[in-house]
Amino acid sequence: MRVLVTNDDGVEAPGIVALAARIRAAGHDVVVVGPDGDRSGAGAAIGPLHRSEPIPMAERHIPGLEGLRVVALERPPATAVYLACLGAFGGRPDVVASGINPGANTGHLVLHSGTVGAALTAVGLGVPSLAVSLKWSEQPYEWETAAVLALPALEWVAAHPGPPAALNLNVPNVPLPEVRGVRAADLAPYGEVWVASADVREGDVRIEFRGSDHGPAPESDAASVLAGWATLTLLYGIAAAPAHDAAAAVAAALGHDAAPSRSPAGAGGRDGGGATAAT
Repeated sequence: MRVLVTNDDGVEAPGIVALAARIRAAGHDVVVVGPDGDRSGAGAAIGPLHRSEPIPMAERHIPGLEGLRVVALERPPATAVYLACLGAFGGRPDVVASGINPGANTGHLVLHSGTVGAALTAVGLGVPSLAVSLKWSEQPYEWETAAVLALPALEWVAAHPGPPAALNLNVPNVPLPEVRGVRAADLAPYGEVWVASADVREGDVRIEFRGSDHGPAPESDAASVLAGWATLTLLYGIAAAPAHDAAAAVAAALGHDAAPSRSPAGAGGRDGGGATAAT
């Protein structure tokens, strides 16, 4: 397969090196395109894309990725995916691999994650994808643990029947033999791991995160990673749902009847949409 590897930490980050090296070692055609520095929390942002504003890029030579094309962009990771799927860096990729991110991307955090945002951008462009993250730790990161698990996950999502999907893989930061196993998991609701508060002061706003008073739901991705499991959650990007009542209410405000409409193709959560977990 032709595989685009990206991340939100920059093309020189150790996670992307481990991921790209493992995929190349399996015999796949790999190109690395990502931000020129840390763009964490970028979600699926692509920044300004105008014909009159070129996007600065530079070829990089990264130790451990000798012989691979590595391109650094002054843009978020979703831009790298967008451009690659348009053929900017050779043939259109068959699949996108995003990561390995230092810090889990579980629950509602997938909305803000640049790692997952890049994967969901690929899905929106019709390309299946994998996002890979390691649980945050003050200990050295076990990049190879995540890379080893990422390879079969990537090959699975590339061959997955039906609409393209993003497979979100979160891995405990332990040596591979210490991983308890792999399980499908639901997304943890907001507030089950961290609770945020904002403090407005003169001239700035500060945000503080603290641990939740209760643990995450036992079957959630967040709880499973904390318990030593690698988790997989299948995401279908953005889904439309029926909005007939909303259309009728807004039309009534204009003195009109709502126009007849068909049910959106994505209402079932599979045709292009729905950040729902496959369990």
